[in-house]
Amino acid sequence: MNGALRREPVAGFFGVLGLVASVAVAIRSGDVPAAQDLTTIWFVAVFAVAIVVGEWFHVSAPGFREAAPISMGAAFGLALTTELPGRVQLPYGAPLVLAVTAASMALGTTVRVVAGRDTSLVDAAGRFVAILAVTLVYRVAVLGQSPGATLREGSYAPWQQALLLLGICLLALVTDALFTSLLQGLAVGANVRRIFVEEFRSSFALSIAVAVTGVLIALAAPPLGIVALPLFLIPLVLTLFAFRRYVSIRATYLQSIRTLSRLTDAAGYTPSGHSERVAALSVQVGRELGLSERELLDLEYAALLHDIGQVALVEPIPGGATVLAAPADQRRIEADTVAIVRETGVFEGVARILEHQTTPYRQVRELGEEIPLTSRIVKVVNAYEDLTAGARSARAREAAVERIYLGLGYEYDPRVVDALLKSLGSSAHA
Repeated sequence: MNGALRREPVAGFFGVLGLVASVAVAIRSGDVPAAQDLTTIWFVAVFAVAIVVGEWFHVSAPGFREAAPISMGAAFGLALTTELPGRVQLPYGAPLVLAVTAASMALGTTVRVVAGRDTSLVDAAGRFVAILAVTLVYRVAVLGQSPGATLREGSYAPWQQALLLLGICLLALVTDALFTSLLQGLAVGANVRRIFVEEFRSSFALSIAVAVTGVLIALAAPPLGIVALPLFLIPLVLTLFAFRRYVSIRATYLQSIRTLSRLTDAAGYTPSGHSERVAALSVQVGRELGLSERELLDLEYAALLHDIGQVALVEPIPGGATVLAAPADQRRIEADTVAIVRETGVFEGVARILEHQTTPYRQVRELGEEIPLTSRIVKVVNAYEDLTAGARSARAREAAVERIYLGLGYEYDPRVVDALLKSLGSSAHA
């Protein structure tokens, strides 16, 4: 979905609750800099601006979870920094860190929504949970800080301090991935463990960079002061530009795949736009079932290429409807499709999806065969598109669904069919 705030009420509730609670606790505890404490006010304000800017310049791409590395790096630095040059102690505590972070993130998110930028409240809430974890573990558990009290002196060697801070940041980032996985899993009834593994895997490299940046800002602040913030955010900014260039290349890559998928349309083997309709609906169904961004990307590629094997047929199937073809013909088309995809040498994950796209669901139920969920999605959605022949009338939809129900539990996975119906209902009301 582009240019919209995703409908994520549970995440929105956590976000509003976090904002209100953080500000209320900061005010009630008295953990607010005095008007004459210009050093602290200036220091906190600079970090707040960096968090707002970081929320605006976040990164998002197919196959990757949404991230705001500049915002997270700045927030970690704010939470972990306790001293400025001249052994000047920063008097603020956990309540102020959380209040400033929550308000800055809310402002950055609001600006994105007003500007029509795509924004996920689940990922935003997850980022705040990570900052909450860093702040509470370091300032409350490790330093024993309370509002108005002086910091407890640590007795760590520099390398021990660095490892401690890095460990806390990594723990917080794992907490972020676990929190977002729980929200997504509970929302769609999907396997939370599988979502967590995919979330963590897709964000691991960037998470390490964010954690290191936050630690470096905190360690460099005592000798360098506020200069540490822009100095160590620069690598993340450069990473951001490199990532956006990578996203642009991936977009070109996807466009090439779309062009290849139209080969069957141009040759008259499938109705015009068939593969693109299957891909779009498959991604919707995948989201309903809680697939990760990386799984959705492979699913989209597989759906776009699922019929490419038809180019090897001597005579086209009437209407290109493989669901109406004999099982032997379906398996032959599947084998040719997998062979063509494997020839590219870069789509092994997509090939694994496609080599099971015609396998009946009964082989999962009765024989315990391992068939990827993504393969079952392509099978159901392709059958629906074949049976409707691209028509979008209520009668065509009902007839196609009725035919699919005849094979429910035998040919088609009931859970995927339920997700298909939800997706069709969402599309009808969009």
